[in-house]
Parts: sequence; structure tokens; C-alpha cells
Amino acid sequence: MTDGVADERRQLINVAYRLLGSLAEAEDAVQEAYARWYALPEDRRDGIRSPGAWLTTVTGRICLDVLGSARARRERYVGAWLPEPVPDRAAERGGGGADPVDLLVLDESVSMAFLVVLETMTPAERVAFVLHDVFRYPFAEIAGVLGRTPAACKQLAASARRRVRDAGPAAPAAGLAGAVRQVKEAWEARDIGALVDLLDPTAVMTADGGGVAGAALHPVEGGAHIARYMVALAERAPGLVLSERPVNGTPGLVASLGGMVLTVASFDLAGGRVSRIWVVRNPEKLGWWVSGGAGAG
Repeated sequence: MTDGVADERRQLINVAYRLLGSLAEAEDAVQEAYARWYALPEDRRDGIRSPGAWLTTVTGRICLDVLGSARARRERYVGAWLPEPVPDRAAERGGGGADPVDLLVLDESVSMAFLVVLETMTPAERVAFVLHDVFRYPFAEIAGVLGRTPAACKQLAASARRRVRDAGPAAPAAGLAGAVRQVKEAWEARDIGALVDLLDPTAVMTADGGGVAGAALHPVEGGAHIARYMVALAERAPGLVLSERPVNGTPGLVASLGGMVLTVASFDLAGGRVSRIWVVRNPEKLGWWVSGGAGAG
């Protein structure tokens, strides 16, 4: 890519990951968009005033198709499906590479809590909301992605916005970091009582093993049940090392054994206590993670 459009890759990766919740699928979508660009006759490419807008429109359409087919695939998925967690390369090793994970801008729009809300939206709602509310694309351009009128796209974004509002505000990073550290310490101590105190009584833990790694097939509900489940897991895996590391830009925990990352956990708070835990154990979603990293403790 030497004609200037290569500079659009960072923006396209960021759009596609928020639309799909999978960095692997996002990279595929962006590569397909570039393939379509270079498949155009040269005079056609020369006539496109904004290659970036063209690539964004095509990437959005590809993602829309992927989201439509993903619903059927996820119905066959073993257990709960969670978005693919990503590390903070900039915080851990300086970043600066060309891998998709190095191109991601990690803000609240990629937190696990936010991505899980995006999963509740219809594909059209998600595209309209992400493009407009996150990336500030005008509805006239979004209409070209969705094949609908700007007014219809505005309604889709409003419906998606209500879902986000109903989910409640994101937990402050400072409070979340303290809670995650306390959970780590209590988990390492196998202290069920301390974990129960840290967890909201109505807390829910959702695990994604994909049928490949051991994980609860259904959400574990209630702080006491979660605490016992966590301690039982720790007792079955002697030598497990817990590290505090950013997960999708927010404080999280990474569990490794023998130098291999086995689990990445994200958290949310309500009233100062842990209310949601999302645990990704499917190794197909942990390819970007390596043991260690700055901030491990």
C-alpha cells in the first residue's frame, strides 16, 4: 500500500473491532476492503475523492455482513460468547508495531463492559451507533453503509443509545483498579469470605471457553457462588499466576500457568463492589496475550 490509503488502516481497524468485537475478524474485514480497493480499475480509484470514506463504507458493509452471519454461528457456539480481549501494548512494551493490536485506540468504547452492550444490538443498530456516536460519521454517510435513509439511521442510533444508557455508566478506572487488586489478593489467598465481601450479592460471572477450554457453560450468579467457584478453580490449578494487566484499556486480571496465558478477566463495578466478571478462556481468543508485561503484580 504505497498510494496513501495505507494510512487509513489504523482508523479502519478501530472501526471494525468495535463493530465486530473480534480483532481477527476486524483484520480480515479491513484486508477485504483493501482488496476491493485495489481490484478497482485505476481510473475508478483516481475518481474517488475520499479514499478513506470509500474504505470506511466498504469496511462497514463487510462488518454488517459478518455481524449478520455471526448470529447464526454464535447460536452454535459452546457456552457464552464474549468479545475478544486485547492487551495494552503501549502500556506494556511501548507499542509502535504494525500488528492490529498495536493500532487500537483503547478507550471506553472498547472496554469489555461496553462491547458486551454492543452485542445486544441488532447489526444495523451497532453500525449506526458506532459510526455516529463513537467515530462521528454523519448519518448521510452511514446511510450509504446500511442502505437506509439518514432518518432511519438516526433512529437506529437512538435505539442503540438507549441500550447503552440502560446498561448504566462505566466504572471509574481508579475505583476499578483498587477492586481488581483486592480480588486478586483474596483469590490468591483462597479467601472465600473476602471475595464475598468484594462481590455484589447479585454479581454475575460469564465465562467463554468456546468448548475448547474448561469454563462454566452458563453464567454463575450471586457473589457467594462466584467466590466459591473462583476458589475451586484456584485449588484445581496449583502454580497459577495472577497478574494485574489492562484488558481492553481497563484494569483486569490475567492468569497464566507455566508461562502460558490461560485466562483473561474483565470487571465492572456497581456501588463500589464487583458486579460483573467476564472471563475469556478460549485459547483462540488469547493469541495476542503473552505472560508477564509491565504492571504485572
